[in-house]
Amino acid sequence: MPTLAATFAAIDIGSNSCRLKIARVVAHRLKTLHEDREVTRLGTSVFDTGLVSPDAMATTLKALKRFQRAVQAHGVDQIRVVATAAMRDARNAQAFVTWAKAETGWTIEIISGLEEGRLIHRGVMTNEPGATGKVMLVDVGGGSCEITLSEHKRIKDTVSLPLGAVRLTREFIPDDPPSDEGLARMKQFIARELRRAHRRIQPGSVPLVIATSGTAAALAEAHTTLVKPEPGAKAAAKSARTRVAGQSLKAGSDARAKTSLAVSQAAHGITTQQQVRRLATKLRKMNMTERSAVPGIGPKRAEIIVAGAVVYAELLEAFELAGFRYSDLGLRDGILAQMLAEKDDRATAHLQFEQERWESVLATAKRYGVNMRQVEPVKNHAEQLYRDLATLHRLPSEYENWLASAAILSETGKFLNHQGHHRHTQYIISSSEIYGYTMLQRTIISAIARYLGKTRPQPGDRAMRNIPPQEHENVQKSVVLLRLARALNQDRASDVLRVAARVYPKRVLLEVEPGRTGAELELWSLRKEADYFREVFGRELFVTLA
Repeated sequence: MPTLAATFAAIDIGSNSCRLKIARVVAHRLKTLHEDREVTRLGTSVFDTGLVSPDAMATTLKALKRFQRAVQAHGVDQIRVVATAAMRDARNAQAFVTWAKAETGWTIEIISGLEEGRLIHRGVMTNEPGATGKVMLVDVGGGSCEITLSEHKRIKDTVSLPLGAVRLTREFIPDDPPSDEGLARMKQFIARELRRAHRRIQPGSVPLVIATSGTAAALAEAHTTLVKPEPGAKAAAKSARTRVAGQSLKAGSDARAKTSLAVSQAAHGITTQQQVRRLATKLRKMNMTERSAVPGIGPKRAEIIVAGAVVYAELLEAFELAGFRYSDLGLRDGILAQMLAEKDDRATAHLQFEQERWESVLATAKRYGVNMRQVEPVKNHAEQLYRDLATLHRLPSEYENWLASAAILSETGKFLNHQGHHRHTQYIISSSEIYGYTMLQRTIISAIARYLGKTRPQPGDRAMRNIPPQEHENVQKSVVLLRLARALNQDRASDVLRVAARVYPKRVLLEVEPGRTGAELELWSLRKEADYFREVFGRELFVTLA
């Protein structure tokens, strides 16, 4: 748990820009200390050739080194660095990750589009006022577009689409101004992807749409200059400010209702569907110099704003949404909020985070047909052994959750094949979208669940290869605890056994209370683990009946 002075940092390596945010924990909340941003266009070469160019790598690394100086100056206790669409697509992403690690010491985590959407949701829902009830979040970045439907601050569904402004610009409209042919092809592509999204997310009536990222910010500001306000909106906007933020944007058929709607939208910072469409139409006719002069756009976003504006216009119309409200919150805020929720059990979001994370584990187990009646007792025994043997194993506190998750997911490999299912289990866990776990955490969980058969963890194993060497001993200890928990549940037909664990200077005693059908098979299975137990913990394991 962090102290009141604990400081976190989040870095988002996007397809268009890199962003840094540093925040300190004050009274179990986050207070922003420093923010920085650099346009690096990391995705430009990726969307052209499939590779990050050396120049883009160098530019991005230069920004990261500047961020590093700020991180050091603020005495950051914990940092998380994530990369999104461009790095997901780049065939040489690992080369950049390795280079950045050598230069900064940071491990860059390449997150999936769905994880990106989830983190953006957490950042917005934790900090955005009025984001209650039914809300749609839209984030059009440089390489992808994340659409999330939320109800009562819980994700109902999320989808990631290849509709980033940099990606679309490079692929369809590289000319200045954009050609009609390129625009037509781009619109067809956008429409196809939005149809796919609509089959997954069917929001119906949505009272509030929140748009994040730089494209939304540019459109929200630019429309005040390029698009004339609705008649009567400016005069009546002041009186409309007292209405509840994000109210339903349904209007009557008469002109007065339409004017009232426009007034309410303007008062609450809503950029309407009609304004976005008119803005997209105006921007496509401008050249780079003209777009650069528009307030809110500027020279750095002028190159990609046409694609971004068209995505928002098409999306609002396809989903029949009245407009969006811009929020300056985003991925970095979600990373920081999750770091706080993980570390501070007195933070408001902690219990919700723990619940949502565990629900994701259970959903993954259900997806792969795991019999919960079989794995629940294993999970319970693993947690008990973790607590009872704490003075022996001295594992970090987060390993209790990872051990429980490994127990629940240990049977997922049977979905592919019963033979060699432990290897399949490792692959499924490490590759699955499990909310609330980083790639490294999923890799550790998958390794704990991997070694429940005849094999033992070795540094060169596929399951261990991407785990830092300093964590190998912790993984080994967790494997032993999970193997003991499995051994206690060998006879699936019997009632669940009770066990008491006692730690002595040279030995560990497990006293098993037999069930209605005895405990012979469990005793035999536990004693088989004695040699490996001694190898890992340096103590003898004795098993007796209570």
